[in-house]
Amino acid sequence: MTPDISSDPQRARQRLQWARNALNDAAATLERASVDAGFRSYWRSHGAGASRIVMDSPPDREDVRPWLRIHGLFEHNGVRVPYIEQCDADNGFLLLEDLGGPTLAMTLDQANADAHFDAAIEQLLAIQRIPAAEGIGEFGEALLLRDAGLFEEWFLGHHLGITLDCGESEQLELVQRRLMDNAHAQAKVLVHRDFMPRNLMPVPGGPAVLDFQDTVLGPVAYDAVSLFKDAFLSWPLARVDGWLARYHQRAQGAGIPVPPLPTFLRDADWMGVQRHLKILGIFARLHYRDGKSKYLADVPRFIAYLDEVLPRHPQLAPLAELLDARIKPALAALAEAA
Repeated sequence: MTPDISSDPQRARQRLQWARNALNDAAATLERASVDAGFRSYWRSHGAGASRIVMDSPPDREDVRPWLRIHGLFEHNGVRVPYIEQCDADNGFLLLEDLGGPTLAMTLDQANADAHFDAAIEQLLAIQRIPAAEGIGEFGEALLLRDAGLFEEWFLGHHLGITLDCGESEQLELVQRRLMDNAHAQAKVLVHRDFMPRNLMPVPGGPAVLDFQDTVLGPVAYDAVSLFKDAFLSWPLARVDGWLARYHQRAQGAGIPVPPLPTFLRDADWMGVQRHLKILGIFARLHYRDGKSKYLADVPRFIAYLDEVLPRHPQLAPLAELLDARIKPALAALAEAA
């Protein structure tokens, strides 16, 4: 299990002292503001002045400089991101504006979703219009292969105890190869890679974008499908298709290199499948390696995503067969044993 360094007493004392100095308030206190799947932690200050957020990014675990680099790139190009009030990159502490409590995921409902997603699309287009800066990584073969491996190693192997036979392995590899080829063939823009309501804050001029440090150059459909097929919030497929069409229309008007709508919708479906498999692997890894088990509760959401999309695409039929023949029975057995 990966230890949670944010609860280490020495780090806690260092964090509190840094925050009091940054706030110029010797009596300030900190309370946990949110829990991150990685090593960063976020703390809300309480004291004499307005509250602020302290980001704690332990330098030996998660260097804050990639976050700072993308923050500067986004801010310079008009993307709404948290304002930085003080920065100590060497020790991994930042003092940020407090954007409030609820994320967009906590705010969305059936009535306001259209308006909130329209604002989110505006921020996404602002990201996608940014020219790729020197040194930006690429969502290429290495990342795609790593993502594919997460599903087989952690979800199928560790979580479900499934060992594929030769034929099943070949069929899964065929589907993964088709998904990767589709991703390679798409036009490339800056991709946040977790552009979903949980990482968006509903504030004026926003929503503000969070958790952007892994931004790379990648497939144009990736962030749009991430927004509407969220890891923690689901919508009817027809409504998702409508939002994707709305994004496509606005992207065309903004000069984003999207293909014709039917091709884009196919690309979004396939990109979604690739992402869903990766996230299933990540959620299993968080449970077994890091002791963060709450994410497994959302596994049924991703099985449902696969169930509704795979029948649209005969080229992905081997995955649908694996889902019905091996994965669903193994999940049912796990649930029965729990």
